[in-house]
Amino acid sequence: MVTYTGDVSPGGSPDVREAGGLRITKVAVDEKMSNNCYLLTCRATGAQVLVDAAAEPETLLPLVGEAGLTTVVTTHQHWDHHRALKAVVDATGAEVAAGVPDADAITEQTGVEVTRPVRQGDVVRVGEVSLEVIAIAGHTPGSIALLYDDPEGHPHLFTGDSLFPGGPGRTTDEGSFAQIMDELEIKVFQRLPDETWFYPGHGNDSTLGAERPSLGQWRARGW
Repeated sequence: MVTYTGDVSPGGSPDVREAGGLRITKVAVDEKMSNNCYLLTCRATGAQVLVDAAAEPETLLPLVGEAGLTTVVTTHQHWDHHRALKAVVDATGAEVAAGVPDADAITEQTGVEVTRPVRQGDVVRVGEVSLEVIAIAGHTPGSIALLYDDPEGHPHLFTGDSLFPGGPGRTTDEGSFAQIMDELEIKVFQRLPDETWFYPGHGNDSTLGAERPSLGQWRARGW
């Protein structure tokens, strides 16, 4: 019986689901910003990847446990998504992956080198599981999403701040808004099926099917 809802809050318990060869653990950190962090574990090998070391290493590191981390993926350069990066990397020795256009900013802000700059179509491995990088510029130049196309079920997409229930991530000008909408429509909505479950950087999850009817409305309102 599937009990996962994705409804988590800072200071509360993580929510966990099994998705084929991957275990997904979602936890929220920082009462003010309420960032989501996702620990992805290969069920066959125990290898682990963390998506966004946003804050509270005292919460994230016990979650990681003795299995450690191979990689921390930082979805974009905004400060609230990498405040615990140095502490997590210092404790685990994990490599750091981020989109190429955001990599230098992340290194400068955190003092942690992005050891694996990634581009559209690159693959981040979690043991026997592959996560495909989808570059979605607009919220920041180097924002990325990660796609796990579960061969036993539906796709799972970790979107950072590029896509939320109810609309795309915040942009600061018309050009950036047009860019993020174009990238979401072409790389995400035109490619992936309605049952694709996506996991944003803040708040609750959703599916592409639930959001698809609103694409025209998002375009019209301009945010």
